[in-house]
Amino acid sequence: MKLFTSLALFTALGLTAGTLQAAQPEPGLTGCAAKRSAIENQLKIARDNNNSGQVAGLEKALQENTANCTDTSLRKEREQKVLDARHEVAQRTKDLDKAMKKGDPERINKRKEKLAEAKKELQAAVDELER
Repeated sequence: MKLFTSLALFTALGLTAGTLQAAQPEPGLTGCAAKRSAIENQLKIARDNNNSGQVAGLEKALQENTANCTDTSLRKEREQKVLDARHEVAQRTKDLDKAMKKGDPERINKRKEKLAEAKKELQAAVDELER
């Protein structure tokens, strides 16, 4: 659970565009080493910008990553995200099928948009699993 908390913290802190670019790990790293590298890169930028709140959060995320992250647990977590995303795509496909049977164009368009979003999230989860 601590790993999930640190990952959620890491994700929340990485929402700014500049920080996301800096969150890229060193080339060639995978798994926990890549996550550590990305956190360290974000930490450097936060320190350079004198963002003490972000520095504190990233230092905590780095400590938790170092203490709790294993490549096996990270892979399991990423595999679960892929499974959840596949389930979401299947559900959105069913919703679209129902809307198409009813023939409501507005509902069909909404369901198509939600399905496209779910597919995008699935692709992101698959890409993350491959890292």
